[in-house]
Amino acid sequence: MPLGLEDKKAIVAEVSETAGQALSVVVANSRGVDVGAMTALRKKARDNGVQLRVVRNTLARRALQGTSWECLNETFVGPSLLAFSLEHPGAGARLLRDFAREQPKFEVKALAYEGELIDAADIDRLASLPTYDEAIAKLMSVMKEASAGKLVRTLAALRDQKQGEEAA
Repeated sequence: MPLGLEDKKAIVAEVSETAGQALSVVVANSRGVDVGAMTALRKKARDNGVQLRVVRNTLARRALQGTSWECLNETFVGPSLLAFSLEHPGAGARLLRDFAREQPKFEVKALAYEGELIDAADIDRLASLPTYDEAIAKLMSVMKEASAGKLVRTLAALRDQKQGEEAA
């Protein structure tokens, strides 16, 4: 069904607004994946702060024009599914990487982070970023280990000082 000019403008505006809020973008080809699997993917995406959009390539190029995601324009060949990560930069990459492992017909084309085009083969570079909670947990464990080590060194220094006083 052909889209009217006003419909196209609305789609471009909506995708452009979403792109302005996105932390990263993943482009994939979902041709050949059954509807049930795609519905499950959309549900997981909503739960993880990822917005999925299927947009015509010319409209996607126009919507991303002038944004840091313009580097993805050359990947818009054939059917394109856009995954905008809105809460965590690695959420979309992690979601689509895992989905591609389950669905052999699903193909990740490319992704972008902070204006840099990343090849689909390097998806783990973005997908392996820790979430905010994971990063805080790692930081806290490092701080805990550092403070425990400092306590041990302080107690050892006090012991050495007392032994030095007793010897004198």
